Amino acid sequence: METRIFNKGNVTFEYPVIWELENADTSNNPDCIATLSKDENNLLNLVAFPTHTNLNDYKLFMEDCICDDGGIILASDFVKIANMDAIRLHANIKSPQITFDIHTFVFIEDKNIYIFELRTADYSSSSISEFEDIISSFKLE
Repeated sequence: METRIFNKGNVTFEYPVIWELENADTSNNPDCIATLSKDENNLLNLVAFPTHTNLNDYKLFMEDCICDDGGIILASDFVKIANMDAIRLHANIKSPQITFDIHTFVFIEDKNIYIFELRTADYSSSSISEFEDIISSFKLE
Protein backbone atom coordinates (compact mmCIF):
# COMPACT_ATOMS: atom_id res chain seq x y z
CA MET A 1 0.00 0.00 0.00
CA GLU A 2 1.28 3.44 -0.90
CA THR A 3 2.13 5.66 2.07
CA ARG A 4 2.97 9.24 2.92
CA ILE A 5 5.26 10.50 5.64
CA PHE A 6 4.14 12.83 8.43
CA ASN A 7 6.94 14.82 10.06
CA LYS A 8 6.45 17.59 12.57
CA GLY A 9 8.96 18.53 15.24
CA ASN A 10 10.50 15.29 16.46
CA VAL A 11 7.54 13.10 15.39
CA THR A 12 7.57 11.00 12.23
CA PHE A 13 5.23 8.27 11.03
CA GLU A 14 3.94 6.81 7.79
CA TYR A 15 0.27 6.66 6.88
CA PRO A 16 -1.62 5.12 3.94
CA VAL A 17 -2.57 7.52 1.15
CA ILE A 18 -6.22 6.52 1.68
CA TRP A 19 -6.05 8.41 4.99
CA GLU A 20 -6.40 12.18 4.69
CA LEU A 21 -4.23 14.52 6.73
CA GLU A 22 -6.55 17.15 8.19
CA ASN A 23 -5.72 20.48 9.81
CA ALA A 24 -5.01 19.68 13.46
CA ASP A 25 -7.72 21.27 15.60
CA THR A 26 -5.52 23.24 17.96
CA SER A 27 -8.33 25.62 18.93
CA ASN A 28 -10.09 22.85 20.89
CA ASN A 29 -6.93 20.92 21.70
CA PRO A 30 -3.69 22.93 21.64
CA ASP A 31 -1.67 19.72 22.15
CA CYS A 32 -2.93 18.14 18.92
CA ILE A 33 -0.16 17.77 16.38
CA ALA A 34 -1.88 15.58 13.77
CA THR A 35 -5.38 14.61 12.69
CA LEU A 36 -6.07 12.02 10.02
CA SER A 37 -9.36 10.71 8.70
CA LYS A 38 -10.51 7.84 6.55
CA ASP A 39 -14.03 7.97 5.21
CA GLU A 40 -16.64 9.29 7.63
CA ASN A 41 -16.13 6.60 10.27
CA ASN A 42 -12.45 6.96 11.23
CA LEU A 43 -10.75 9.86 12.98
CA LEU A 44 -7.19 9.60 14.32
CA ASN A 45 -5.67 12.27 16.55
CA LEU A 46 -2.12 12.50 17.85
CA VAL A 47 -1.47 14.72 20.84
CA ALA A 48 1.83 15.34 22.58
CA PHE A 49 2.71 17.31 25.69
CA PRO A 50 5.19 17.32 28.60
CA THR A 51 4.33 14.99 31.47
CA HIS A 52 5.59 13.82 34.84
CA THR A 53 3.57 10.60 34.79
CA ASN A 54 4.64 7.09 33.84
CA LEU A 55 2.98 4.36 31.79
CA ASN A 56 1.69 2.46 34.85
CA ASP A 57 -0.05 5.49 36.36
CA TYR A 58 -1.34 6.74 33.01
CA LYS A 59 -2.86 3.35 32.19
CA LEU A 60 -4.91 3.47 35.40
CA PHE A 61 -5.92 7.07 34.66
CA MET A 62 -7.10 6.17 31.12
CA GLU A 63 -9.08 3.17 32.33
CA ASP A 64 -10.78 5.27 35.03
CA CYS A 65 -11.69 8.00 32.49
CA ILE A 66 -13.22 5.48 30.07
CA CYS A 67 -15.25 3.81 32.82
CA ASP A 68 -16.34 7.17 34.29
CA ASP A 69 -17.68 8.11 30.84
CA GLY A 70 -19.69 4.88 30.68
CA GLY A 71 -17.30 3.14 28.32
CA ILE A 72 -16.49 -0.53 28.36
CA ILE A 73 -12.82 -1.50 28.26
CA LEU A 74 -12.33 -4.40 25.88
CA ALA A 75 -8.53 -4.64 26.22
CA SER A 76 -5.83 -2.75 28.07
CA ASP A 77 -2.25 -3.87 28.21
CA PHE A 78 1.39 -2.93 27.91
CA VAL A 79 3.06 -3.62 24.59
CA LYS A 80 6.32 -3.01 22.82
CA ILE A 81 5.69 -1.36 19.45
CA ALA A 82 7.83 0.93 17.28
CA ASN A 83 10.76 -0.17 19.49
CA MET A 84 9.19 1.60 22.49
CA ASP A 85 7.12 0.59 25.49
CA ALA A 86 3.49 1.65 25.18
CA ILE A 87 -0.02 1.24 26.50
CA ARG A 88 -2.57 -0.25 24.10
CA LEU A 89 -6.21 0.31 25.01
CA HIS A 90 -9.39 -0.68 23.18
CA ALA A 91 -12.76 0.47 24.49
CA ASN A 92 -16.35 0.80 23.32
CA ILE A 93 -18.34 3.98 23.93
CA LYS A 94 -22.12 4.26 23.55
CA SER A 95 -23.80 7.64 23.42
CA PRO A 96 -27.32 8.55 22.37
CA GLN A 97 -25.96 9.72 19.01
CA ILE A 98 -23.39 7.04 18.12
CA THR A 99 -21.62 3.91 19.25
CA PHE A 100 -17.92 3.77 18.47
CA ASP A 101 -14.67 2.12 19.48
CA ILE A 102 -11.56 3.86 20.72
CA HIS A 103 -8.16 2.36 19.96
CA THR A 104 -5.36 4.13 21.80
CA PHE A 105 -1.59 3.81 21.96
CA VAL A 106 0.31 5.87 24.55
CA PHE A 107 4.08 6.39 24.62
CA ILE A 108 6.06 8.26 27.26
CA GLU A 109 9.58 9.20 26.20
CA ASP A 110 11.93 11.85 27.61
CA LYS A 111 9.21 13.31 29.88
CA ASN A 112 6.80 13.76 26.97
CA ILE A 113 3.60 11.82 26.34
CA TYR A 114 2.44 10.88 22.83
CA ILE A 115 -1.15 9.66 22.49
CA PHE A 116 -2.50 8.19 19.25
CA GLU A 117 -6.26 7.78 19.44
CA LEU A 118 -8.47 6.28 16.75
CA ARG A 119 -12.20 6.81 17.12
CA THR A 120 -14.01 4.53 14.75
CA ALA A 121 -17.47 3.30 13.91
CA ASP A 122 -15.90 1.21 11.15
CA TYR A 123 -15.50 -2.25 12.63
CA SER A 124 -13.68 -3.67 9.63
CA SER A 125 -10.28 -5.05 10.39
CA SER A 126 -8.65 -2.99 7.62
CA SER A 127 -8.92 0.38 9.41
CA ILE A 128 -7.63 -1.04 12.66
CA SER A 129 -4.80 -2.83 10.87
CA GLU A 130 -3.86 0.40 9.08
CA PHE A 131 -3.91 2.24 12.42
CA GLU A 132 -1.54 -0.34 13.92
CA ASP A 133 0.74 0.02 10.88
CA ILE A 134 0.81 3.79 11.46
CA ILE A 135 1.79 3.21 15.10
CA SER A 136 4.46 0.69 14.10
CA SER A 137 6.12 3.35 11.93
CA PHE A 138 6.15 5.98 14.73
CA LYS A 139 9.61 7.47 15.39
CA LEU A 140 10.96 10.20 17.61
CA GLU A 141 13.97 12.04 16.22
